[in-house]
Amino acid sequence: MAVSPVLVIKIVDDSSVGVRARWRDDYVEHHIVLNSVLAYWWANDLPPVEKFLELFDSVIKRTINELTPHKYLRLKYDVKADDTLDKASEIEINLIEVEADDIGFKIDGKTLKLKGLRKPSGNEEEKKPFSTSYNRVMETPDIVLKKYREMKDK
Repeated sequence: MAVSPVLVIKIVDDSSVGVRARWRDDYVEHHIVLNSVLAYWWANDLPPVEKFLELFDSVIKRTINELTPHKYLRLKYDVKADDTLDKASEIEINLIEVEADDIGFKIDGKTLKLKGLRKPSGNEEEKKPFSTSYNRVMETPDIVLKKYREMKDK
């Protein structure tokens, strides 16, 4: 029986999002510290939900690459937000599929819900609920892939 790798997504103490990839006895874990990134995004007037999605993708890619170096990572997920992504304060991400070079990952913690991502402005307009699906394929550049493989072989 083949053992599938597992990707675990979870909220830790309402202050960070944990991303862990595990395969047999090996695992790699990274955290997105929400207070730090939110403070930066708010200070620079950046849309926190859009930025969180970018960061979420890259943290998953990095975590899986450190466990099993790969050329292509495919992420498929649905996103629901309380408003358009550039104005949203709440987001729900439902991971559907994660695949690294044709190796499918079992997903533990498929749904991630975050609230309070946008700083209250006191000027609340009518919200327009938003929903979309993403099917992203991210490529690891050859020079970066070589470094991940060297790290893994040590």
